[in-house]
Amino acid sequence: MHLAGSPVKTIVRNIRAFEDGDKVFLHTVYNFAGAGEQVAFDIFRFDEKGQIAEHWDNLAAKAEPNPSGRTQVDGLKELKDLDKTEENREIVKNFLYDVMQGNHAEKTPEYFREDEYIQHNTGIADGLSGLGAALSALAEQGIRMIYTTVHQVLAQGNFVLAVSEGTFGGVPTSYYDLWRVEDGKIAEHWDVMEIIADESTWQNQNGKF
Repeated sequence: MHLAGSPVKTIVRNIRAFEDGDKVFLHTVYNFAGAGEQVAFDIFRFDEKGQIAEHWDNLAAKAEPNPSGRTQVDGLKELKDLDKTEENREIVKNFLYDVMQGNHAEKTPEYFREDEYIQHNTGIADGLSGLGAALSALAEQGIRMIYTTVHQVLAQGNFVLAVSEGTFGGVPTSYYDLWRVEDGKIAEHWDVMEIIADESTWQNQNGKF
């Protein structure tokens, strides 16, 4: 697709922007040459000259509001608690290991403040009850959400983005999860899941991660 030569302009709307060392991570809505809106997470690495040297992303079609009426991009945007960046990064790293990778699932309630959990996933309602109901429904269909490898955990203040690899229903999947952490507990979640394309279709050999 030659975006510059397309008769329909490509529209980019940035929702959230954060920085962590030499990387900037963005929560964005794209419409590539009128092909329809997509929600994305982008990560850009900048070199010592301040130029973009590397890029990673996950994209998914924009969907209708979830069972709690929330969209993939609404919710809080305020960046704060810059002095807690590393503490919040560690909370999410531990959550990924204990809960998402299934090493200590019994610790799940420890990461949340009762049922006060705002969810922006397109198919899951708010709260731990909503998460549990969604996972149970998937299990009944024989679908498992598996996180095998965490590749990056980027953080600034109260926002932490994790880039993970695994499978969804047996299909190789890339998971980009953005969590907002408040007072040591996970308070809000946005995500974009994308099927990892077969290597035979890749336009370069850099890999998804």
